[in-house]
Amino acid sequence: MSDSAPDSSTVNIKHREAVKHDADTLADLHPVLRQVYLNRGVTTQAQLDRTLKNLPSFQTLTGIESAVSLIKEAIQQDKRILIVADFDADGATSCAVAIRGLRMLGAKHVEFVVPDRFKFGYGLTPEIVDVALELKPDLIITVDNGISSVDGVAYAVEKGCQVVVTDHHLPPKQLPNAHAIVNPQLIGDEFPSKALAGVGVMFYVLLALRSSLNKEGAFEDKAKPNLANLLDIVALGTVADVVPMDETNRKLVHQGLLRIQAEQCVPGIAALLRIAKREPARVVASDLGFAIGPRLNAAGRLDDMSLGIRCLLTDNDQEASDIAEQLDMLNIERRAIEDDMKQDAYKILASLKLKEDENKNKQEQWGVCLYDEHWHQGVIGILASRIKEKLNRPVIAFAKADKDTVKGSARSIAGLHIRDTLDDIASQHPGLLTKFGGHAMAAGMSFAEKDLDTFKEAFNNAVKKRLNNQAPENVFLVDGEIPANDINLNLAETLRQAGPWGQQFPEPLFVGTFNVTNARIVGQKHVKLELATIDNKRKIDAIYFNVDNPDSIIGLAKVTLVYQLDVNTYLGHSSVQLMVRHLETSE
Repeated sequence: MSDSAPDSSTVNIKHREAVKHDADTLADLHPVLRQVYLNRGVTTQAQLDRTLKNLPSFQTLTGIESAVSLIKEAIQQDKRILIVADFDADGATSCAVAIRGLRMLGAKHVEFVVPDRFKFGYGLTPEIVDVALELKPDLIITVDNGISSVDGVAYAVEKGCQVVVTDHHLPPKQLPNAHAIVNPQLIGDEFPSKALAGVGVMFYVLLALRSSLNKEGAFEDKAKPNLANLLDIVALGTVADVVPMDETNRKLVHQGLLRIQAEQCVPGIAALLRIAKREPARVVASDLGFAIGPRLNAAGRLDDMSLGIRCLLTDNDQEASDIAEQLDMLNIERRAIEDDMKQDAYKILASLKLKEDENKNKQEQWGVCLYDEHWHQGVIGILASRIKEKLNRPVIAFAKADKDTVKGSARSIAGLHIRDTLDDIASQHPGLLTKFGGHAMAAGMSFAEKDLDTFKEAFNNAVKKRLNNQAPENVFLVDGEIPANDINLNLAETLRQAGPWGQQFPEPLFVGTFNVTNARIVGQKHVKLELATIDNKRKIDAIYFNVDNPDSIIGLAKVTLVYQLDVNTYLGHSSVQLMVRHLETSE
């Protein structure tokens, strides 16, 4: 069997379809923004409400009452509470929100443990429970993990700890025997937003806890804690975890962004923004995803996520700045490792393409598996994401976990639920996967290295079946063309603030044809374009980042672009700029 991917070089540009609507629906909005919203299923002003007053109630979350009862008892009896976090940005923010929130609500003894991914792996394992027990906890609360930790929860309970699991990952067939589980993904759970990140789930637990304490008169002689002050951290974790940006998450993220823009965020986020050269007043969701999230994640990928959590917990500006600098250095190191691994991956793919050419009876590879025993297991998730974007195929990158075991990190494409795909494999090949978990777009797994070829074939078949034997198209879904006169700073600012944009509520993309008046390569792999509208009446700047073959663009006279309308701010001056996502020659 050849491991080459089917040809995905052909790119199709398709226009999004608007939902059915009346002629006067959202009529007071700019026509371009109105079309963008209609293309995303928004037809009422209520769907655009970004205040907190209409957040879904915590009362429909399964297990919330039991969780609150246990945590409230721990606070009132001065018990020792231990947060067990995951080692990514969602886990770090969930942990920070849990500790800050519990302290606001009266907890005096709250500490945290985050597994070292290289020693313990993911979740509440029996090994991490042993580490936790050294802190003598009465109550363990998992954040952004735990739903698959059957053995670890059982071991913690056996050792006399109460356990509350808060998680957002899809549950396995067997749930852990925790004292309480809060997860909107549980079967039968009636909470309307299934898209909460782990940090969102923990925030909701705190809302329920505050309500219960308030009913008992805990705040009669003092102000009720304002949990909305935690939303800067909630926004960061929600965006960084790339969960769907449904109405609930848009509200949480928007309110968090408002606090950041008003410079009312925790010192750690402010320090990370400074080091990323982002102006707080202009921060949008994409800044959290592309500038802040990676720096926070770098701690868990290369070192110890405790560093990232401490960055979010400190109230000391100098300490926050010092930690942010360490995180920035780790992120620079992570990028260098990623670049080396990416070059390795390209060589593997080129080798597989040669094998394909030699094998006329090849079997198409629907899901791509890549492995190098020297790869860094903390970076394989990013690598899988980069190769997925290049091939438009679900990709799993593997690294050695120990002498006999490999660990994989999977990234999927629209229309393929990767965690369910792994569940298919586990059902059809009992015993093949020793561990797996995740959600629709990302998942992780581990198994014996000797079974790698068996897994590759099983994954290929499972993906093919899930895609109904239909090769996925490489499609850019666009929101139409912008009239030339509307390609201006005012509309760019309007679109920038109209989100928050994110997974399943994507930033607007447009298509247009322009004359090229100048093009030059900057930074080796980026292309700066000076464009003119077809009637040559308007000049427009554009930038195309990370171009595979930048020389091929130099000299083109006319191009069709898929682009985002962006604001370029330099030395205090703002101008409109096209962020090119795809370029085709129109000659």
